[in-house]
Parts: sequence; C-alpha cells; structure tokens
Amino acid sequence: MDAVTLSAGSEGLRREDLAGFFVGWPHPPTLDDRLAILRSADEVVVCTTADGSVVGFATAITDRRFAAYIPLVEVLPEYQGRGIGSRMVTALLERVQDCYMVDLVCDEDVAPFYERLGGTRLTAVAWRNHERLHTPDDA
Repeated sequence: MDAVTLSAGSEGLRREDLAGFFVGWPHPPTLDDRLAILRSADEVVVCTTADGSVVGFATAITDRRFAAYIPLVEVLPEYQGRGIGSRMVTALLERVQDCYMVDLVCDEDVAPFYERLGGTRLTAVAWRNHERLHTPDDA
C-alpha cells in the first residue's frame, strides 16, 4: 500500500486534483464545484500520496459549538478499503469534538462503515434540490 498523508485545509488544491471522485453519483459536481465546495467548508481533511496525488477528502460544516455536519467523505475507488475513509472521519470528529451533535447522512449500504466508527443510526429527513446540480455534461 502506498503511504498516505492526512492534512487539514484545501490550500494548494487544484480542480484537476479532484477528478475520479463521486463514483456512482447520479449528478456529480463539476471539478470547479468540487474545488469550490472544499474551499467553502469549515473543516476539510485531504489524503494524499507521497507524490501529492489526492486520494481522498472529507468536509464538515459547523458552528463550532453546537452542531456539525459531515456532508462528504470521498475516497478514490482504487484506494478504498485501506482505512483512508476511517482516518479522515476520525480526523474530522476530532476537529469538531466540542460540538454536541455531529450528523452525517448516508446511503444505507455505507451506514455500517460509520457505525463501526461509533455512529448511531437515526431517523432523518432531507431535502434534495437536484435541479441545482450540474449534469454530467457540465463536468
């Protein structure tokens, strides 16, 4: 396994660094939107290889006192199953540890992953504005 490094923040990232993510999403964000998302998030952790290639990233939105939400945990398919997602989620949880509530909404098939990290399943309600996403043709 290639050695990987976790770092905080999105400084130095380029749109090209974010290609290959969002596999299986029906309408993945464009490369420009991916970079804008990372630059706008309150907390970001990025996982890179020795040559600087980005192989994973995760974000949190938080008020730093009461609530935090983890909207994205992305690992390139060829790097999944190596503990990268676990490391990134753990790093984000440490960064928002002063919050009473930390929420994450995910698909049913990945819920066991988050439960292994100490998460608890809850009932949730969500709104999705699919028309606000760019189509794959925009990527």
